[in-house]
Amino acid sequence: MCNHHKNILTRALSVPNAKAPFEQTTIERRELKPDDVLIDIKYCGICHSDIHLVHNDFGGSSYPMVPGHEIAGVVTAVGTKVTKFAVGDRVGVGCFVDSCGECKYCLRGDEQFCTKGVVVVFNSLDYDENPTFGGYSQKIVVKENFVVRIPEALELDVASPLLCAGITTYSPMKHWNVGPGMKVAILGMGGLGHLAVQFAHAMGAEVTVLSQTMNKKDEAIGFGADHYFATSDPATFTELAGQFDIILNTVSSNIDVDAYLSLLSVDGTLVNLGLANKPDQYNVFSLFAGRRSISASNVGGIRETQEMLDFSAQHGIAPKIEVILADQVDEAYERVLSSDVRYRFVIDMSTL
Repeated sequence: MCNHHKNILTRALSVPNAKAPFEQTTIERRELKPDDVLIDIKYCGICHSDIHLVHNDFGGSSYPMVPGHEIAGVVTAVGTKVTKFAVGDRVGVGCFVDSCGECKYCLRGDEQFCTKGVVVVFNSLDYDENPTFGGYSQKIVVKENFVVRIPEALELDVASPLLCAGITTYSPMKHWNVGPGMKVAILGMGGLGHLAVQFAHAMGAEVTVLSQTMNKKDEAIGFGADHYFATSDPATFTELAGQFDIILNTVSSNIDVDAYLSLLSVDGTLVNLGLANKPDQYNVFSLFAGRRSISASNVGGIRETQEMLDFSAQHGIAPKIEVILADQVDEAYERVLSSDVRYRFVIDMSTL
């Protein structure tokens, strides 16, 4: 018997191909399975990786595409076996919506590294081979184990960027044990960087912002930075040589890796969070000189995402956002690409 008629229709913003503008469309969400929740999406943040995928910068994009992985909303229905959430709960959904649940990474709460392959919230296939559509829409159906609770202290529009930008910066700080006595540098102060500063400060580290120019200095200090330097000034690299335990690189273009490695102390690590289109280059002597490391970090698991939201609520950490209407997304993408946003766009889905 066909249950097709039970599928849930919802409005969405979709792109038919890499060069096309967004258009309003209707998509289908699956009917609720016993462990599913139906969420009315109130807000969805715009992430730089949305733009990369919409524009097919990495190859492998499939269309039509409904992007969006910084989803904040309210539960409007639950499956028969759901125990964690009830109708009316304020919830979020981040970068992925399913994993095998059985491999060693899933079992330890690192679903993002699932050996079967995590199911990404959009531009992916679920385990039934259906394409996934993201948060630039009014409703979404998600397994309860991939939904997080948004604390009352966080407004939904402010919470949405935490579901990607927040966990992307929080997770590596937990992994590399950022805390008192550590010197942390944040390279770039955009959507990720301005949150990274707040987290590092709240964790008790000494925080330095490295930005191209001095024009964000006052804001950086306001977010909790102790120091601020312009990377366009060659003297910066002389002055800061060998200083940092960890550098979080939040920029999404290629950097002079050797120059930044020179700023690390012995055993220091350069952690890449932004994704550049082209491969980076470095000289092995830059590592050899201080047993330094180059790494990268890819969001965090569901448990850690919940921990990050609770930490944010507790410490008053919030992204600085600009809320836009559904018909302003193309313009917002242009502005992100020209760095004309302080610091994260959030789409008000009620305007769809």
